[in-house]
Amino acid sequence: MEPLYQYAWLIPVLPLLGATLVGIGLISLNKATNNLRQIVAVFIVSITGVAMVMSFAILWSQIQGHPVYNRTIEWASAGDFRLTMGYTIDHISSLMLVIVTTVAFLVMIYTDGYMAHDDGYVRFYAYLSIFSSSMLGLVISPNLVQVYIFWELVGMCSYLLIGFWFDRKPAADACQKAFVTNRVGDFGLLLGMLGLYWATGSFEFGVMGERLEELVSSGTLWSGLAVIFAILVFLGPVAKSAQFPLHVWLPDAMEGPTPISALIHAATMVAAGVFLIARMYPVFENIPIAMNTIAWTGAATAFIGATIALTQNDIKKGLAYSTMSQLGYMVMAMGIGSYTAGLFHLMTHAYFKAMLFLCSGSVIHGMEAVVGHNPVVAQDMRLMGGLRKYMPVTAITFLIGTLAICGIPPFAGFWSKDEILGQAMTANPALWFIGWATAGLTAFYMFRMYFMTFEGEFRGNDTGIRQQLLAASGVVFGPGAMDTKEHEDHGHDDSPHESPLTMALPLVVLAIPSVALGLIGRPWANNFEEFIHAPSESLAEITAEAGQFDWTEFGIMAGLSVAIATAGIIVAFLAYRAKKIDPNAIAKKYPALYKFSLNKWYFDEIYNQVFVIGSRRLARQIMEVDSRVVDGAVNLTGLATLLSGEGLKYLETGRAQFYALIVFAAVLGFVLVFSIT
Repeated sequence: MEPLYQYAWLIPVLPLLGATLVGIGLISLNKATNNLRQIVAVFIVSITGVAMVMSFAILWSQIQGHPVYNRTIEWASAGDFRLTMGYTIDHISSLMLVIVTTVAFLVMIYTDGYMAHDDGYVRFYAYLSIFSSSMLGLVISPNLVQVYIFWELVGMCSYLLIGFWFDRKPAADACQKAFVTNRVGDFGLLLGMLGLYWATGSFEFGVMGERLEELVSSGTLWSGLAVIFAILVFLGPVAKSAQFPLHVWLPDAMEGPTPISALIHAATMVAAGVFLIARMYPVFENIPIAMNTIAWTGAATAFIGATIALTQNDIKKGLAYSTMSQLGYMVMAMGIGSYTAGLFHLMTHAYFKAMLFLCSGSVIHGMEAVVGHNPVVAQDMRLMGGLRKYMPVTAITFLIGTLAICGIPPFAGFWSKDEILGQAMTANPALWFIGWATAGLTAFYMFRMYFMTFEGEFRGNDTGIRQQLLAASGVVFGPGAMDTKEHEDHGHDDSPHESPLTMALPLVVLAIPSVALGLIGRPWANNFEEFIHAPSESLAEITAEAGQFDWTEFGIMAGLSVAIATAGIIVAFLAYRAKKIDPNAIAKKYPALYKFSLNKWYFDEIYNQVFVIGSRRLARQIMEVDSRVVDGAVNLTGLATLLSGEGLKYLETGRAQFYALIVFAAVLGFVLVFSIT
């Protein structure tokens, strides 16, 4: 097994190598490289598959008890400063390697069908490969500096992929919004990282935590400063994992192709934030204020995301707010000290959310054959309905993912979400109540999406609804997963169709962990907790806690979770399937609440007024100061120089008698002045 660890650096390097070779081909031989579409796809998928096999081998080795493996080299040194680079393989990094590579591998297979007719097919594969490489490099980084390097690479790749269809204004705006919003969080992370180094003299995760605790307990470092450093570092995950108040970029990221939406929401960008909190846990866990801030931020995010998802009609944006809400659960778990539960939910969520997004892409692919390639109509659930009979594989897998995210046993989401809620009840009943209520909202909006999309009668041929949507959007055409000419040549179909095998197969594969993966974390025999636990906890402590498992307590907590989820499902069924409840009537009865949810709590409008328009006003005022004060001072100086020069030039005659006269006059003047005084 040792050679496997020695060559573990190949796991992030292989996808990077693939992206580099394809990128060089696109730059130097663009037309020829674009003509090698299938060869490029097979090449990129194959090297990702090799990385995936190596990741599974490493995970199996870690499960069997292989010690933590570190391999570093000295990167830079100056005086007492030493910076190392390399990689570390431990339990959490081996788990994350498997999550990232499996999801990336399946997304890349799916991409072949989804992007089959897109002119940017080869470029998209290159972007996917470097995105996967960046995330893989991040999870094996041994210190905070290396994490930050790959952190920024992940952000750059998300910018490229969200704005992949850059000729569409919404996509161009969305990638800029994601980039700018993440810069806010990343600047906080950088400041916090430098502050922690100033205080502890190290970028190593464990060393920072130990030294910071010693400094605060001895009084050498003010505890408030430690809190500031910790919260600044937390700003990075707030932006990357779309936590309130830096969550606004995530729904707009749906402007990118659906495969990248699945990768961002399941295993890369948003997972990076939760992973960093786990890595920085030795620092956070000894600072109660920071832990409370993390917990309440997560709880607020979970609730806000769920309330906004209630009224969304775009299938991808509904899933985006669902991701935001589930990430809130993970962050809340970290904040209450439930390290294992947070990472367990990260793992289960990665698979069922990837499946849900890929299902949405399958739906969009089928809808485009009927309604055309405008994403405004192809992604709107009001034009769907009855797709189960046309797309049975997509419908079944979407239902499995819906049951998993709703927390219905025995699906994976039940075990991970229930563990978080159980820990929250012990830590803070108020947090439990927010999480519990959010679980009910989740069940409602997810089954609302399922019923609107797959049940009832197909509404895609209703030209009246389609024209209303187009008129409301003001958009006439936008690129989709298929080429416009191909669509025009083949015309419109009367009904959607199931996706090709390359798209359907990943859905079926992802359905397996969505159903069964949660069983490894069942509370009475929690194999996941034995493998993944907080650095401050020992295996003996975990075993002792497992021996005190209370079936009554588990039954009550699980019963409450299932009850609220069932209630949400029943309400959704009555409203969108049985038609016993009229959602439109409720919206008209409570228009303020409906618009509040539909307009996403008006965060975009508030941020536009405060930051965008406010920044422009500030810039105009600064420009006025610059033009009137700064430029005025400069111009006055120039004018004074000009006038003095013009005046003095008449004194430079070149005649000695004139200069002697000036000297005499000056001496006479000094004599008079001194004689008077």
